[in-house]
Amino acid sequence: MSRHWLRIREELAGRIAAHGVETYPHECCGALLGRDQEDAREVVELLPLANQRNDSPRNRFEVTPEDVRLAERTARDAGLELIGWYHSHPDAPARPSEFDREHAWPWYSYIIASIRNGQPSDMTSWRLQDDRKAYDSEWIEIVAPVALRPGGRPRNHPAPQAAGANGEQERNEWLLR
Repeated sequence: MSRHWLRIREELAGRIAAHGVETYPHECCGALLGRDQEDAREVVELLPLANQRNDSPRNRFEVTPEDVRLAERTARDAGLELIGWYHSHPDAPARPSEFDREHAWPWYSYIIASIRNGQPSDMTSWRLQDDRKAYDSEWIEIVAPVALRPGGRPRNHPAPQAAGANGEQERNEWLLR
């Protein structure tokens, strides 16, 4: 089995956590819009949704068929795909519950944000196996923004030198996160 990867910008991961804090002590939920690429999935945008669960929103979430259609239409209109769903676990680990497994669909990525005492704690991602018996964990790569200076150089990096002290071309290596 190959390892699954999910890339998400730091700002979007922060928005998921903020949505979880905002709805605490109830579960939040929303759609992950992005691209399913060969090497990894990339979350490009979020579609926050209202938790439609009325009987136990503290430990359950529900999206309606209308929510699914809205997420698919929003993704299509933006030239993206509906690649998954996110929700929070108030005062519980960021691991899928049995209820989550019973109500999930294979293929999609499922981000779970743990919110403890009203504060973000942990974030994980999972994919339900095709036989629906278990989840596979998905590595999350949180991509930090890169601010560029004039000339296209990352901030906090010096401008390339034309020649070193001994007259040789200096080599600059750029590490971009």
